[in-house]
Amino acid sequence: MIVLWVENYDCRYRQWLHESCSGRAEVSCILPRIVCVIVIIYHIVNFFLRAVVFLLNKSNLSLETINRKYSINFFNFANEIGAASVSHQHSQDLVLIQGKPVQSALVEGEATYGDIFGGFNYHSPWKQIHAHILKLGLESDAFVHTSLINMYAQNGDLDSARLVFDKSSLRDAVSYTALISGYASKGCLDDAKQLFDEMPVRDVVSWNAMIAGYAQHGRYQEALAFFQEIRNENIMPNESTMVTVLSACARLGALDLGKWIHVYIDKNFQKLNNVSLWTSLVDMYAKCGNIEAAQQVFNAMDSKNVASWNAMISGLAMHGNANKALKLFSRMISEGFKPDDITFVGVLSACNHAGLLDLGRQYFSSMIEDYKISPKLQHYGCMIDLLGRAGLFDEAEALMKTMEMKPDGAIWTSLLGACRDHGRVELGESVAKHLFELEPENPGAYVLLSNIYAGAGRWDDVARIRTRLNDKGMKKVPGCSSIEVDSVVHEFLVGDKVHPQSKEIYKMLDEIDTLLEKYGFVPDTSEVLYDMDEEWKEGALSYHSEKLAIAFGLISTKPGTTIRIVKNLRVCGNCHSATKLISKIFNREIIARDRNRFHHFKNGSCSCNDYW
Repeated sequence: MIVLWVENYDCRYRQWLHESCSGRAEVSCILPRIVCVIVIIYHIVNFFLRAVVFLLNKSNLSLETINRKYSINFFNFANEIGAASVSHQHSQDLVLIQGKPVQSALVEGEATYGDIFGGFNYHSPWKQIHAHILKLGLESDAFVHTSLINMYAQNGDLDSARLVFDKSSLRDAVSYTALISGYASKGCLDDAKQLFDEMPVRDVVSWNAMIAGYAQHGRYQEALAFFQEIRNENIMPNESTMVTVLSACARLGALDLGKWIHVYIDKNFQKLNNVSLWTSLVDMYAKCGNIEAAQQVFNAMDSKNVASWNAMISGLAMHGNANKALKLFSRMISEGFKPDDITFVGVLSACNHAGLLDLGRQYFSSMIEDYKISPKLQHYGCMIDLLGRAGLFDEAEALMKTMEMKPDGAIWTSLLGACRDHGRVELGESVAKHLFELEPENPGAYVLLSNIYAGAGRWDDVARIRTRLNDKGMKKVPGCSSIEVDSVVHEFLVGDKVHPQSKEIYKMLDEIDTLLEKYGFVPDTSEVLYDMDEEWKEGALSYHSEKLAIAFGLISTKPGTTIRIVKNLRVCGNCHSATKLISKIFNREIIARDRNRFHHFKNGSCSCNDYW
C-alpha cells in the first residue's frame, strides 16, 4: 500500500515537474521546495513503516528485517536532482531521473538528513533551503541541525555555520565536529582548537578532524601531539586516524612513531583489507628513510592498487634506486595495472636522480605516445632538470617552448640551479629575470643568482643582490634539519643554540671538525656567499643545521646506530663531503633526506654517487 502511494506520487510528481519547469533557472527556483517535499515524504513513509512494524511485531519478521527491506534511500534521489539542477540540460533531465522505477529506491540502509543535504552541491541555493526548513519547523531535528552546519562549512560560509551552531541548543559531538572540520579545512586552526576544547564529549571523529586539520596545513608536530593525546585519553584510533598520522610521520621523518603505528595496525587492523592504510605505511617507511621496510610492507600486501605501486616506485626513486624503480614499473605493467600520470612522475624522478638521460627521454615519449598521458608540470620539471644538469640547455629550452602551460617557479628554479652547477652566468641572469617576474617575493631566486656570482668571484654583484634582498625585506629561507631520537623529533636551525643540550652538541662539533681535519678534509667554501676570509667561511660551514643534527645524533644514540635526519633545503656540497667522511670516522650509517631526495652515507661514500 505504501509502495503504491509513493509510486502514484512519483508519477504525479514527474508530470508536474515536466509541465512546470522549462529551463535550468526554474529548476533552481523550485529546488528548495523539492528538498522540503523529500523531508516530508521521509517523515510520512517512516510513520507508516513504524505502524507496519507494530502490526507485524507478532510475526516472525524482525524489526531489522523490516527496516532493511523498506527504508527509502533518498541519497541517490537527492544527489541526482542536485546534479541535474546545475547541468546545462533542462527539465527533461529531472524527468528522466524520476522515470526510474520507484522500487529501485527501496534499498538497504537508512536515509538521513545528512544524505539529503549531501546530494546538493555548491551551486544549490542554500539560503532558500535553510529558509524553508525554518518555515517547516524542522530546525529542531538533530540531523537537520548538523546538516545545516555541515552544508555551510563545506562551502566556506563559516560565519553562517557558526550562527546555526550558536543559536541552537542541539549541540552534540556530531555538530561540534561538523563545525570543527569546517574551521580546520579553511586553516582556522585556533578557532577549531578552541571549539574542540569546549566539547563536553569527544569521540574519535572529533580527534580525527583536529589531526587532519593540522596535517593538512603543514603543522605536523601538532598533529602528532594530538595523536599522543588520543593515546593518553584511551580513545581507540580508527583507520582514518592512522592514515593521517602516518602522513605526518612521513613529513617529519618520525620513524619510531611510524613503527609503533605499524605494530598497532598489525594488532588491530590486520584482518581489514584497507589498501589505503597499507599504502600509507609504504609511503611512511620510504619517506622516513627505511626503504627496506617499505618494500617488505609492499610485498606483503594481499591486494594493491595503482596508488600502492606509485608509492613504492616513488620511494625507490627518492632513495636513488633507479634500477629497482624501473624494474618495479615493468612488473606493474606485466601484472595488468595501467600507470597514471603520478606513476610517470616517479619513473622520471628515478631517471633524474640517477642521471639516466636516454631512459628519461624514452619514458617521457612512451608516456605520451603509448599511454596517451599529457605531460603535466611535474613531468616537464623532471625532464628539464635532467637536461639542465647534463648541460643540455638548448634542448631544455626547446622542450620548454613545447609546453602547453607556462613553466612554473619550480622549473625555472631547476634551470637556474643547473646554471649555477655549470657556471652559466649570462643564462643564469636571464632565467633569474623570469623567476623575479613570476615569484617576486621568493628569495630563492636571489640566493641562487648570488651563488652563481659568488662562484664566478663577482662579489660586487653578490653585494648588489644582498642589498636588493634587504631592500625588499626578504630573507633567505634558513636551513632546518630534524632528527628523531626516542620518538621525539628535535629540530635545528643554522647556528642554533637553543637546544637544552646545546653545550654538548657544540663540543661534539668541535670533535668532529678536529677529526675531519686529521683525516685530511678540506672544507669547500665555494658556496659561501660572503666575500670573507677563508677561515671565517669554514666557521660558517661548521654550523649548518644538518651538522648540528648529526652531532646531536652521535651523542644521543648508541655506537653503530643509524642516524636519520631530514633537511628542508638541498644539502650543500661541503656538508655532503663532510658527512661522507663522518660516516667512516664514526662507523655510522647516516641517512639524510633533503628537499629533493635521500642520501645514504656509509663507509665514506654516498648512494647518490655525488650526483644530486
